[in-house]
Amino acid sequence: MASGNAIRGSRVGAGPMGEAERGEAAPRQRIAFYCVQGHETVPSFAAEAVIPEYWDCPRCGLPASRDPENPPPAPRNEPYKTHLAYVKERRSDADGAAILEEALQVLRRVRGA
Repeated sequence: MASGNAIRGSRVGAGPMGEAERGEAAPRQRIAFYCVQGHETVPSFAAEAVIPEYWDCPRCGLPASRDPENPPPAPRNEPYKTHLAYVKERRSDADGAAILEEALQVLRRVRGA
């Protein structure tokens, strides 16, 4: 059974390490990014870090830029395409008919033998 002491094993003054024990924090800069829906995100970067052109908005997931007047547009979602749709983009109907006829000739030759 527990002795009822809720802070057993700790001592006075124990706690998270402070600045004096951890050292000085690296210099940082906070940069604002704006998405097309008007959300403002202000991440902090190291002073010597290269600041990215775009940042993903944590609220809506859309890309955000540093220009509040001209945020990047939302990416356009391409509809799902089937394998047949991709094939039709590459081949004309005449090409498809020629390939089908060639395959049928090979099949007839194999079955006829």
